[in-house]
Amino acid sequence: MSEQFVFWLIVLAACAIVELVTMGLTSVWFAGGALVAAVVSLFVPYFWVQVIIFAAVSFGMLIFTKPVAVKYFNRGRVKTNAESLIGQRAIVVSEIDNIKAIGEVTVQGLDWSARTETDGIVIPEKAVVVIKKIEGNKLIVDLDDSLKGVIKLERSDALLDPGVIEEQED
Repeated sequence: MSEQFVFWLIVLAACAIVELVTMGLTSVWFAGGALVAAVVSLFVPYFWVQVIIFAAVSFGMLIFTKPVAVKYFNRGRVKTNAESLIGQRAIVVSEIDNIKAIGEVTVQGLDWSARTETDGIVIPEKAVVVIKKIEGNKLIVDLDDSLKGVIKLERSDALLDPGVIEEQED
């Protein structure tokens, strides 16, 4: 057995151990590259060729197969905590106005600060909203589609129209 073959087997083992410890779905692709490089080392004596093949196979597997593997492994994953709120409906308990930095909703019996995706829109109290995402400790919401024709959204009175502003006297 050549020294290069043993080297690639050690790299393979190290990558496999790192993957088992971290479960990050990253080093497994480098383990695959090391396996291919080990086989190539039996036929090609040039170490630089083996390194290029290792890098090409590793990064190729990482780029092309990782998204499929992540999708497959995350299919049965249960969302937890705040992540599970995305897509759910909430009730506005305090008018939402990004310009004034106010707004609160209730979801699953808990009150959360809320903002809209678009500045300048006011969502009134008691409206039903859908949670789009979470930014920090605030829910980013949008009016429920079933209410878009029923509830007329107003523009924030905190928005100043430059054409309307008159010079103030001191």
